[in-house]
Amino acid sequence: MTVLPTDVFAFMYHEVTDDPSTSGLQRPGARPYTLSPAAFRGHLDAIAARAFTPRLVGDADGVPGPHVLLTFDDGGWSALHTAEMLSTRGWRGHFFIVTAWIGRPGFLDERSIREIRALGHLVGSHSHTHPDIFRALLRRQMLAQWRRSRDVLADVLGEPCVAASVPGGDSSPDTFATAEEAGVRWLFTSEPWRRPRDAGGCRVFGRLTIKASVTPTKLAEYLRGRGWARALLVRRLKDVARRGVGPLYRTYVRRTTRTEPRPV
Repeated sequence: MTVLPTDVFAFMYHEVTDDPSTSGLQRPGARPYTLSPAAFRGHLDAIAARAFTPRLVGDADGVPGPHVLLTFDDGGWSALHTAEMLSTRGWRGHFFIVTAWIGRPGFLDERSIREIRALGHLVGSHSHTHPDIFRALLRRQMLAQWRRSRDVLADVLGEPCVAASVPGGDSSPDTFATAEEAGVRWLFTSEPWRRPRDAGGCRVFGRLTIKASVTPTKLAEYLRGRGWARALLVRRLKDVARRGVGPLYRTYVRRTTRTEPRPV
């Protein structure tokens, strides 16, 4: 892939809620990625203090930048309130939906997905069933995940689905190639790159994962370009370790992605 000159600060969020039991995945591994609304407002204030206006990927693609892109994975119910928080500031975000989970308890239904789109945000695919080690799928399985999820969202929104994010964070050349073949124009990974990659008919954007432990001060450092190289090094070292342990990593993923019963 060819590295492009555009400079992008893309951040990956998940749930924004005071009650994690009401929104999104009920997994042990999901809690560190849940921010309270107050903490999230602190992040938005930090972005505003740097005079950035978060925009959509189509407005940043090919434009030198720097740009801030805010993305939200999974499609938990809290995404609707998050979208409203952004719109109050006149900002736009990217909401990536696991289409097999639409309408399930704790997740967005079709009406709320349309509401998010009506606010001016981009709605994209986060696959159909969220395979937790996406790169372990066969090529035909990857292609089926992209195509099925794009078809579902096109039916819900009445327009083509042109953007997606990779579930589980593990990518491969086949991940990019199948997304392009399925018609995805913009694909987001979990690699903390600041420079997008050109994968033919698909642009691949990296993201820095935001956890609840990230303070507004730390986010401000990221917005100054500090900490990205270290985050990429840590990500790659972890990736080497995961590939090395093989079956042990798959066991770990099964344990941390175990779905807990949702409170009644």
